Amino acid sequence: MIERKFVSENLREYQVQEYISHTLKNVGHSHTKIQRTPLGEKIIIFTSRPGLVVGKKGENIKKLTNTLKKKFQLENPMIEISEVSNPQLDASIVAERIASTMERFGIQKFKAIGHKTMQDVMDAGALGIEILMSGKIPSARAKTWRFYKGYLKKSGNISLVSVHRAIASAQLKSGTVGIQVAIMPPDIELPDDITIKKAESEPHEVERTQNNASTGTEHEKE
Repeated sequence: MIERKFVSENLREYQVQEYISHTLKNVGHSHTKIQRTPLGEKIIIFTSRPGLVVGKKGENIKKLTNTLKKKFQLENPMIEISEVSNPQLDASIVAERIASTMERFGIQKFKAIGHKTMQDVMDAGALGIEILMSGKIPSARAKTWRFYKGYLKKSGNISLVSVHRAIASAQLKSGTVGIQVAIMPPDIELPDDITIKKAESEPHEVERTQNNASTGTEHEKE
């Protein structure tokens, strides 16, 4: 019974996160965290555009709160908005921005969009970025285009834990284009980073030789 309860709660949390992600599409939504408190569920929404999420006089938040109560049977959902400090280093926001830009301008400028996005992310301080665009671009035959710049770990624990990854999709006239973004943040600590410290110079011991001349008087014995 306890295991089933945990599974059902985690499943509901996942469904809430997916619903919020779908509802807040194209408004700079990064990710959502859910915390259980004695007063109810605390839902923290991370976004680069808090004003669009909140809405005029909080209308969007009120509507979202009522929907979460009815759709997912949450007793007292408390929504909190947290602004992302650097959107250019957030893989979810970058992938969403690429998708919305492609939907706006089409596939003719997909190369310019990829290179411009890479430059913006690298200028923000990222160590590396990789963008994969898969679909019927620019012709009717599906293929994958890869945009890569900087240094990016592809294996090991650093790749699994520290590299930020996100997936988005753009709905175009030619079909759906899948977008994958991987960003290596600047504050990552790599296991192969070696810092060579200069050896501290040991203080030289100055030996002071004191010449203590002892003057003795010899008495001659007759």
